[in-house]
Amino acid sequence: MADLIEGETFRDLDWYGEELEDRAYQGCSFFDVDLTEAVSRGARFEECSFGNVRFNASRHTDSAFLRCVFTRSVFFEAEFTGCKLVGSRFVECELRPLRADGGDWSFVSLADADLRGVTLTGLRMREADLSAANLEGATLAGLDLTGADVTKARLDRADLRGSDLSTLDPLAVTRAGARITAEQAVVVAMALGFAIG
Repeated sequence: MADLIEGETFRDLDWYGEELEDRAYQGCSFFDVDLTEAVSRGARFEECSFGNVRFNASRHTDSAFLRCVFTRSVFFEAEFTGCKLVGSRFVECELRPLRADGGDWSFVSLADADLRGVTLTGLRMREADLSAANLEGATLAGLDLTGADVTKARLDRADLRGSDLSTLDPLAVTRAGARITAEQAVVVAMALGFAIG
């Protein structure tokens, strides 16, 4: 593991295609940094701030962005595999078309985010804030959404198969054409007060 970089500010840098392997940052700030097509493996960012950072087509594997704040940053075609984003917050970011597979996104705040058509699979998203997020046509498969806030979220045509919907209030979301399994349908029916059998 590389030496820990603490409390530094990085501004107006061109890190296009940068290899961020095993780097560690804590309490650092990144402003107007171009990380287009950057690749991170095992990198760690803790309590860092990202403002107007371009993550376009970047690839992140087994990296951690813990309690970070992303503001007005762009994630066009970014991919996260096996990453931890616990407690991170996205504010006014462009997140389409984002892909994430595996990893822990618990306590992440994506409130009001435009997530139409994104692909999120196999993520732990316990107590994540997805309130008022637009998830129309998104793939949200195999997610642990225990305790997640999806109030006023738009789930129309979303693929929710295999996700934990035990705390979902179906009356608090829009859901026309959303896909679920027969087993999930029982959970939703019970949430609506139906007795099964």
